Amino acid sequence: MPSARTQRRLAAILAADVVGYSSLVERDEEATLFSLRDLRREVIDPLLAQHEGRIVKLMGDGALVEFASVVDAVACALSVQAGVAARQEKVPAEHRIVLRMGINLGDVVVEGEDLLGDGVNIAARLEQLSEPGGVLISGTAFDHLQGKLNVPLTFAGEQHVKNIERPVRTYRVGSPGRMPLHNGRSSP
Repeated sequence: MPSARTQRRLAAILAADVVGYSSLVERDEEATLFSLRDLRREVIDPLLAQHEGRIVKLMGDGALVEFASVVDAVACALSVQAGVAARQEKVPAEHRIVLRMGINLGDVVVEGEDLLGDGVNIAARLEQLSEPGGVLISGTAFDHLQGKLNVPLTFAGEQHVKNIERPVRTYRVGSPGRMPLHNGRSSP
């Protein structure tokens, strides 16, 4: 019997998680969970909608988000980083929610509402390598981003990431806490 054709598409995948989540929960579970819900409602979800991101899945302290455009994925990531940082300004450092993000443009396998494959795996590995408050993108994302947003892109080397045989070119995007604007300026 012939097997069903695997559905694939090209997607910009953003993987994000909370830095030091377990320690935050251990210190004050209720306050940490309240802060995360508040940040999602007030900052993250509105920015995802604005940049047409679709949450593929939430995983405790992490999220996987799909975008049709690398430009939208990176602009959203930087806007979220800036919004989260601004919202946490008066929170003591040991209680702050800080995100790290990885973005890849790649081929993904579609299974219902879920996305699988190298395109997703590379984004997740880049998120793990990202600096707290930072955004790290793959070379494929970089190739499609050039000239679209006026934000610094710094080569971060070829990385060997878990369970991916070939090295992945990586680039740091902007500076944490700064948000790109499409007119070529940036704002704090």
